Amino acid sequence: MIQLRRVLFPSDFSDLSLHGLVYARSFAEAYGGELHVIHVVDEACQYWMAMGPNSLPVGPSMDELLEVSKKEIQSFIKEHLSDAKCPIVSDVLVGRPFIEIIGYAKEKDIDLIVIGTHGRSGLKHVLLGSVAEKVVRKSPCPVLSIRHPEHDFIMP
Repeated sequence: MIQLRRVLFPSDFSDLSLHGLVYARSFAEAYGGELHVIHVVDEACQYWMAMGPNSLPVGPSMDELLEVSKKEIQSFIKEHLSDAKCPIVSDVLVGRPFIEIIGYAKEKDIDLIVIGTHGRSGLKHVLLGSVAEKVVRKSPCPVLSIRHPEHDFIMP
């Protein structure tokens, strides 16, 4: 019999990821496990800034992004998990999202990752990649990938 002592739910705080939260929470509560909720601040934003010796940052600094994300994850948990019947563990990480998710799963001995997917295909998929797809391919544990039920299927 499987045991899900630790369920990981990585979130980008999008509406699509919320659909996956239902599954992650259900598994954690049903098995009496912990629900780990994490958000990864993508370090790639550092490369979106203007280049050159006299250039100014285009967006907020990494410290500002990290601070905002920490507040946002606490707000997310308060709004969506305040009545959860399982322990909630949260963290905000910095790095490439799929690498940080996989690293966290290894470090915390996660039993299941539940991740929402945007379901991109074609050129959008090539340009933006898929965090969920990379996590599925490289994860040390099973991964449940959740698509929003109203998302249209487009044949690749």
